[in-house]
Amino acid sequence: MFETGLHGVIKRAVVIGNGFAGAENQCIGLLRALGLSSRYSLYRVLRPRGAVNEWLHWLPVSVHKKVDNVIRKIYDDSRCFLGKKVVPVLVENGGKNAGLLDVLEADANQIAKMARDTFDRDGPLLVVASGRDTISVSSSIRQLAPENVFVVQIQHPRLNLNRFDLVIAPCHDYYPLTPEAQEQIPWFLRSWITPREPPDSNVVLTVGALHQADSAALRIAASLWHDELALLPKPMLVVNIGGPTRMTLHDMTLIKRLVDFFVCGRLIFTLEKLSVGNCQYGEDLAKQLTEMLQNVLWSCGSLRISFSRRTPEKVSKILLKEFSANPKVYIWDGRGPNPHMGHLAWADAFVITADSVSMLSEACSTGKPVFVVGAERCTWKFAEFQKSLHERGVVRPFTGKEDISETWSYPPLNDSAEAASRIQQAAFTENCQIALIVKVKLILSVDFTPPSLSDRFKFSEEPYKSQCYRSREVLHGIQEQSQINCTTL
Repeated sequence: MFETGLHGVIKRAVVIGNGFAGAENQCIGLLRALGLSSRYSLYRVLRPRGAVNEWLHWLPVSVHKKVDNVIRKIYDDSRCFLGKKVVPVLVENGGKNAGLLDVLEADANQIAKMARDTFDRDGPLLVVASGRDTISVSSSIRQLAPENVFVVQIQHPRLNLNRFDLVIAPCHDYYPLTPEAQEQIPWFLRSWITPREPPDSNVVLTVGALHQADSAALRIAASLWHDELALLPKPMLVVNIGGPTRMTLHDMTLIKRLVDFFVCGRLIFTLEKLSVGNCQYGEDLAKQLTEMLQNVLWSCGSLRISFSRRTPEKVSKILLKEFSANPKVYIWDGRGPNPHMGHLAWADAFVITADSVSMLSEACSTGKPVFVVGAERCTWKFAEFQKSLHERGVVRPFTGKEDISETWSYPPLNDSAEAASRIQQAAFTENCQIALIVKVKLILSVDFTPPSLSDRFKFSEEPYKSQCYRSREVLHGIQEQSQINCTTL
């Protein structure tokens, strides 16, 4: 199916990114699973940065840029108020050019035009986007070139899903639709922060986040990091520590002051839970983690600790103070090559803070023991994510009483491959339908306009049968001429 289905239809792709590694890695991970890792180009949606712009990220990108332009005219480009302008720059192509320009700024009109102009030569363009800022661009591309693109939006867009051909979202994105969650949300906020309806046929549900840490990538990482990691004493325990991903407490203080004038305390509580309440922790959890690691250190051959860019300094300082002089422990200081992929390849077990969906998803795809610290501090849909991992048996809570040399196994998460399979099925179906529709139109001279890619995904042959009044033998002949193994009409 892979050769006749996907490569027969889609030969190039575009990634619409927002500049954040977590979002863009999901797109690239999906393309790796589709076999398109050398056939995509990267575009990015850019926001004005710095100064007052840091307070305007809640606005839609297009509105943010207009506000920025107005303020610049008023203050005559004063950096005190405005910070940095958005400047398009060149970036490395993800692979072969595939007919696309390596332009950082994502322009829906430009990408749609390119898809239309090169359709006869290169076939449909796969557009993969992730992140809130990319939603308007990806949906606009589909609106401008519905017959020439197949648009996949990763993470629930909180919009009408018919604007996309496929939406890939984790199951916990639908937690806000549960009765328990609905009770926590004021009615006037529900349309902003919850999906509008249960998942439809064009929604692919995953357990966690998509990522690039597939078996091929881990084999390469194992080779690259062999000299540094292969000879370390076993078992090797890798500790990954994340940090806040939503609004900071400083941001929430400002919001509270603003809404205090016109809303009730329940809204403030809801905003606080949604914005900073994913998995709250600070020095207290760092001290608890330090104590638990000390308790299991006897069973470790080596211990390696990595911090995220989001890790609060007060958290990292506590672990650095405790373990920096221990010969068994290595702490990556952010300098030099990032050992993350090497750790995934060579580790025997993981301890990961509960805040990071991406790091947990990667570790749980290895089949190795994964221990979670801080899961009890998670709220809202993040608590639902932790619950789903525990129910599947892919993680266990870290207590400090473990013997790291004792292993356990589980069916690894395989979200990227499963999502790719759904796209392959859709592409294969559309390939059949496109060929049949075109040949029916040519042979029978039927005057009708083929549906968009999304409509073909939900294709029903009945309207076309009514127009194709000739014998079934003719239609079977058309199918044979198309040389595609489709279900006969």
